[in-house]
Formats: sequence, structure tokens, C-alpha cells
Amino acid sequence: MITFDEQVAIVTGAGQGLGRSHALALASRGARVVVNDPGGARDGTGVSTALARAVVDEIEAGGGEAVADTASVTDAAAVSDMVERTIDRWGRIDILVNNAGILRDKSFMNMTLEDFSAVLEVHLVGTAICTHAVWGHMRGRSYGRILVTSSASGLYGSFGQANYAAAKLGVIGLMNTLNLEGEKYDIRVNGLAPVAHTRMTDELLPEDAKALLLPEAVTPAVLFLVSEDAPKGVVMTAGAGGFAAVEIVETEGIWLSEEVRTPEEIAEHFDEIVDREHPRVFRAGSEQTMKFLGQAIASVSSGGE
Repeated sequence: MITFDEQVAIVTGAGQGLGRSHALALASRGARVVVNDPGGARDGTGVSTALARAVVDEIEAGGGEAVADTASVTDAAAVSDMVERTIDRWGRIDILVNNAGILRDKSFMNMTLEDFSAVLEVHLVGTAICTHAVWGHMRGRSYGRILVTSSASGLYGSFGQANYAAAKLGVIGLMNTLNLEGEKYDIRVNGLAPVAHTRMTDELLPEDAKALLLPEAVTPAVLFLVSEDAPKGVVMTAGAGGFAAVEIVETEGIWLSEEVRTPEEIAEHFDEIVDREHPRVFRAGSEQTMKFLGQAIASVSSGGE
């Protein structure tokens, strides 16, 4: 049984949709929850305390403990204050669920750079700001569970979402590095790529799919990924009751000697370069470096090309 008794969780973007579902589920299993949501519109404009307060009321009605917070994840000072207030109140932070997000969808040709930057600021920089704010505390306690929220748009691309996709793949790079830096402190960072019917996706989903794509069908993945026995560096996809994992893999590739190290030779061997028969999964960039060095040393030693 996965429980969060005595643990404290911060969930950003928790006023509705996926964040609300995550916050309610964590509270139902014993966590004390900071429900963070500035209550703005889908594009990030406006502020309201109503959304976060309503979720807190739901948690308290069920016998749980929660507080509302309206700090924007893009405001480092406000986020720092939120973290300090949480520690002052409950003495600890065990879990951070980075869920806050906005949308400003347009084709790249019609997208302003302001719209591009605004989406990256919330999804990517906001994730970094919130994570940085709890990182020292988690290191000091030698315990932390952090979730970053990615997307199929970031993993595979989506027309009209260049800004959103760039941010959502960016958090995976952040996740990978944080796992290396947090390993000896038992800080585990995982990723979620959800598919759900929320305010963010309402106009993107066909009507007959919305009843299946409930936020509550995604949340079990979150509970697992922030639990005490969670893995690390896993990107889990979830939607409509389905769960899967995504990995970035690299082909074995080829090695070319200096004499034939030309674009023409690459073109001739392109099918070998992209051959997926023996994919490799790396857990650090240095592993890729060692792969190429190993190929070069082995090829030179054998006199091959």
C-alpha cells in the first residue's frame, strides 16, 4: 500500500484539471498538501485565489490538511516564500509535483517570440524555479521526490505547439541531470507525459474521447512516481487507464576512419547509422562519449574503418 502519511507535498497548477486530481489523491493517502495555483486564464493572464481555495476546501472536507498558495512559478521570490512558509508550518517538504502550465498555441510562423518565451518561462523555467527552491531542503534531509510534467508534444512534436513542445522536452533534460546530482541524497526525479481532458486540452480533443481521458486516470502514475520506492529518471505516459514508459535511445552507429570521414561516406552508410537493431539507453551524457571512444579505440586497434 502506497501511503504518504506525515509527508508534505507541493503541487503546482493544482486548482483544476490534473493538478487538482494529483492534490486530492495525495491528500487522500495522508499527505499534507500545498495547493499552488495563481488562478489565471489558460494563457497565464489574471490572478484569482478561488481555484486553489476550492481544492483546499475539498481536501479539508475529506479530513485532510492543505493550504492554498497563489505564487506564480515564474516568480522566484514568491516561490521561495511559499517553500519557507511550508517548512515553517509542517517542518518538511517531501514531494514536489511540477504541474503548472499555460498554452499559447499558434503555428511557428504566426507565433510571437513573446508567446514562445512566456510558455517556456512557465513550463521549463518555472519547473526549475520550484525545484531549485526545494532542492537544498531535500538535500539536507537526504530525501526528495520530484515530478516534472512533460507531454507527447515535447516527446514527438505537435503542430502549433513549438513553444510548448520545446519546454516539455526541456524538462526531461533537467530531470536527467537532477537525477545525477541528487543520487547520493536520495532525491529521485521522474517525468510524466499525461493525456487528459482538462481546460488546457479542451479544444484539442474530440468530444467522444473526453469521457475516457479523465485526469483521475492519470494520477495513479503520479502517486507511484513520487512514492518512497519510486524509480528515478522514468518518463511515464498515462491516459484513459493506459500506462507506458518512454526512453530516449541511441543506435549503435558506425565508426569512420579519418581518410573516409566525409558526408558522402555518411550518406552511403546512413541505413547502418539509423539501424535500430541494437538500441542503447544512456543514463548520462558521458556514457555516449565512452561509446564513441570505445568504437574508435576498437576500430583503430583492429585496423578497420
